[in-house]
Amino acid sequence: MSTVHTEIVTPYGKVFDGDVHMVSVRATSGEMGVLPHHMPIVAPLEIATVRLKQENDETDYAAVHGGFIQVHPEHITILSEAAEMKEDIDVARAERAKAEAESALSELHESSKGYAEATLK
Repeated sequence: MSTVHTEIVTPYGKVFDGDVHMVSVRATSGEMGVLPHHMPIVAPLEIATVRLKQENDETDYAAVHGGFIQVHPEHITILSEAAEMKEDIDVARAERAKAEAESALSELHESSKGYAEATLK
């Protein structure tokens, strides 16, 4: 099996840097699977899980907060405002952040200033 070098990058640094057999993302246009030697493409991403399939059939997972995927035949870069590998996610912190965001949303109307930001959180 061939591989493609893949990076997940945030403003705070690289979250993932390695060679994988396949990258699966949720673009705004739908699910997208990228194999080595894929044609060049740039696509916006939704807030979702990125699946990084290794040659040994193991899969790593990363949570990304939107962003973009940039594909070249020999290299894939995912740029996101925030991203974490599955094993690095602090579940208690994530649950607190979710509760805070839900509380903020319950106090705002869709047309209110800050509603879009609270929805993203």
